[in-house]
This record gives sequence, C-alpha cells and structure tokens, in this order.
Amino acid sequence: MEEKRSLNFIEQIIEDDLASGLDAGALRFRFPPEPNGYLHIGHTKAICINFGLGERYNAPVNLRFDDTNPEKEEQEYVDSIKKDVEWLGFRWAEELYASDYFQQLYDWAVRLIKEGKAYVDEQPSEVITEQRKNPTEPGVESPYRNRPIEESLALFQRMKDGEFEEGAMSLRAKIDMTSPNMNMRDPVMYRILKRPHHRTGTEWKIYPMYDWAHGQSDYIEQISHSLCSLEFENHRPLYDWYLDQVYSEDKIRNKQREFARMNVSYMITSKRKLQRLVNEGIVTGWDDPRMPTVSGLRRKGYTPVSIRNFIDRVGVTKRENLIDIQLLEFFVREDLNKIAKRVMTVVNPVKLVIENYPEGKEEWLETENNPEDPEAGTRSVPFGRELWIEREDFMEEAPKKFFRLSIGNEVRLKSAYIIKAERVDKDENGEITTIYATYDERSKSGSGTEESLRKVKGTLHWVSAKHAVPVEVRIYDRLFTVEQPDAEKEADFLDFVNPDSLKVAHGYAEPALGEVQIGEPLQFQRIGYFTKDRDSGADRLVFNRTVTLKDSYKP
Repeated sequence: MEEKRSLNFIEQIIEDDLASGLDAGALRFRFPPEPNGYLHIGHTKAICINFGLGERYNAPVNLRFDDTNPEKEEQEYVDSIKKDVEWLGFRWAEELYASDYFQQLYDWAVRLIKEGKAYVDEQPSEVITEQRKNPTEPGVESPYRNRPIEESLALFQRMKDGEFEEGAMSLRAKIDMTSPNMNMRDPVMYRILKRPHHRTGTEWKIYPMYDWAHGQSDYIEQISHSLCSLEFENHRPLYDWYLDQVYSEDKIRNKQREFARMNVSYMITSKRKLQRLVNEGIVTGWDDPRMPTVSGLRRKGYTPVSIRNFIDRVGVTKRENLIDIQLLEFFVREDLNKIAKRVMTVVNPVKLVIENYPEGKEEWLETENNPEDPEAGTRSVPFGRELWIEREDFMEEAPKKFFRLSIGNEVRLKSAYIIKAERVDKDENGEITTIYATYDERSKSGSGTEESLRKVKGTLHWVSAKHAVPVEVRIYDRLFTVEQPDAEKEADFLDFVNPDSLKVAHGYAEPALGEVQIGEPLQFQRIGYFTKDRDSGADRLVFNRTVTLKDSYKP
C-alpha cells in the first residue's frame, strides 16, 4: 500500500471510510457511460480512476451503460465503448444497463407518488423551465403540484401505456421550488418518448431522466463510491434526496464524489461538436486519427500504456485546468521508444546511384530492431547500387551546418557505408532526378575495419530501390490551430480547423514493412513514430504518423 501522503483526495475518502468501519469487501465502483457516442480522451480519466481504484483495492468495477435516452443511443456505441475499455487494459466485473432497472425505477416512482413526493405535470417543458426562475428568485409552483395522488397515479399509468403524445405531460418530484439549487426545484423524473430502445424495443413509452436513473442504479448495484466529474457537484443534493426515498438500512448507502474533468489543449470533447466534424466532412469519421476519440487515438498509434501513464501524471484533482497536449505526446513517445521497431522509410524520395558499387550486386545488412530493447533482435535489410534517400537530405551547395549529403561531402548510410556525392541529373525544370555518389567499400558498418570506425558528421536512412515497397504516408498534425478552439464565444470552433492537419506523401519502404500488422508501432528512422492503418490492403500500404520523433517538452 502506498504511503498516505501519496493518496489523491478520492483515495483519501475511501481510506477514511474504511477507517470508519466500511468493510473493504463492500467496495464497488463503476464506469457509467451513456452509449450516445464514442469515448474520447476525457473519458479515459474516469475509466482510469474507477478501474484503477478497483485494481488498488481489489474491488469489482461494473461497466454500466446509462441507456435512458433512446433518441441518441445505439448498439454501435455500446460495442465501441466495450472495445475501448478493453483496449485500455481493463476488465469489468459485470456488464449492466440502466434499462435493466426500468421496472424497478418505475415501481419506486409509483411509491413516491403514493407518498405525495411526486406528481404528474401537464405543462410544456418550456413553461416548467420558466417557472423555475433563477437561484436568487423563488420558483413558481406548478398548478398540478398538489393534484390528488390517485389522479397522478392514474395519469402515470396511462403515460406508461402510451396513451399520451410526447411532451403532453411528465412526472416531477415534489421537493422545493424555493431552493437555491435549481436541481431541487421539482425536477422531472420521467418524460414520454415513443422511440424504440436498442435493448427494450417498444416496451416502454416513458423513460427515466438521468438524475433519477443514475443514483438508483448505483444503489441497486450497491456501488460504494459513485465518482463523476465536477459538473455534477450541484446534482449531489438531488442524488442524495432520491436515495433517501428508497434507502434501506440493510443496504450500503452509496456516496457521490466529484473530480475535475480533463481538458487537453488543441482538442475538443463536446460530442455535439465532434458530431459536426464528422457530419461536415472535416474528418473521415469517429476514428479519424485527428479525432480525440479513443478509437481515433488508437488508429493514430497511441498505446494504452501511454494514455494510462498520462492520466496518472495528470492526477485526480478538484480544480479544472487545461492540460498541455505536449504532455500526452511525451508519454506516447516515451512508450513507443521502448517498443517500436526501427525501420527505414523514405517519404519524399530522390534516386541515389552509387557508381562504383558493382552492378547486380546486393547485400543484406544486419540492423537492430530496437536499440532500447536488446531482446528485440536484428533483421536483414537489402542494399544495392540504387537507393532512395530523402530529398531534404541533399543539397548541391550546402551551408556550413548542413550535415547531410552535398556535392564533395561524405555521409554514412545507416548500417551500411560511407558515401560521397559527386554529381546530379536534373529535369527540364531544374528538379534533381538522380544523385550520383561513390562509396568506400572498406567503411561497412560493423566490419571492424579502421575505415568502418571513421567518423563523418551525418548519417542518412535509405531504401534499396530494387527491393522497395511503395507506401502512402499520412502526416497528421493537430486538428486545430489554437489551444482552446471552443473557448471563443464569438467564433465558430470550425474557424480554427488546421488546414494542414493532414498531408499525404507517397514514398518507399524497406520490404519488411509489407509484413507488419495493422496497428503495429514503428519508428520511421529520423522521421517519427508511425503505425499501419486499416486502409492498407494487399497492394496498398498506408501508415499514419503517431507523433514526431523528438520534442523539447519536458514534463
């Protein structure tokens, strides 16, 4: 067990509860997403907090879908959420749904009506909202607030039976229309929705509101600590009031506590705004590598370890702030540096011919798969007279601090030989088409000769032209040009979309890239970290840039 000073405030609450007599065996947590969209980077904090507590205290964690709004919820989202949680490395104790409890929630609502604590209101939602007024002004009671109990019971049954149209009436809790907390001003518990549900079909014509369903679902599952983001802090009195109505002494009384949401720079997490990006074709879908969704981050090449380490560093606090995206990228690089195979890919190719290398000769040179991991082993890379190198790695006449290839100067080809550029061919537009060079055959890397140990200032990656496989390389950058694209109230967040968030290049790679798996982490040497995209096929290799190779950021 960690020392007490290292506990975050939620762990401290749990430790205090245990010290006050709560049985450790009664600890139970849950992650309760609404299946109305794809999980995003913000959700990963709640996932890691709840499942992390489960791991720390050896307690079960439920995955419960708060599926109370059939207008927006689909099985597709349920499936994607399960996949994302599993990908992050977590396993839930039970897969549950708020819809599992629709009958129990209805029965409890009937009980509240019988106790004079709920009533059917026939006013439109706009009128109800207007009557609530504001925190400094008492609300106006509904003319139906004191209607006879039997009348409300009968109407509520008819609502359930589907006799009324949507919006015709609702069930409201009778609490306090003068409370400074607006959530306590007779909140709506049920509304009429004649929409098919992804699990219950057309069985129900009324659906519970989130506040009514959420806390009672926690209670049914005997969740000891219901953890949610700070936006629900002012919902806690209502959460507790509802629990008071159903609480039994032989049950654990669940406790809601709130933590700060996670906001990351250059990202938005509003589902409505993310939907606009998809609908308006700014991105190709919910798993576009520029999206902050877990599926997008996965497709981009982010790893579960990097995200979990990032969440651990961000910590659990009660104060919201903006997290620098560079911190997330730091943890991605840190993990990929340990696990990514080093490969050679030329993104912007120009032909290099080594004139004194024998025609028809080819060699297979040994190179390390990952110098950070001795157990990763080595592989053979083909080498020959004609190669591809990066166009940016050559200048005819270079300034003093250009340590790559130029006429009359030497560089080392990685894992191969030292070469010297001699001359070039150009097309009618003055564009260099071929670089001609000579090599020192005694300078082969690893041969142990004196020439092989000779130092030159530059080392270039390359690909054998004869053995090269063509690749499509997608260079992804941040989707937005400003840190908080949705912070400007006077501007549309789409005004800040980065027009250069995706650039596509066509280059060549060593033949080993034809064998890598989709999602496999790679380091394109001297370029960045990449992963094979699902758009790849038998005759098409597509790679997404995960993150640049280096950055000056230090956490």
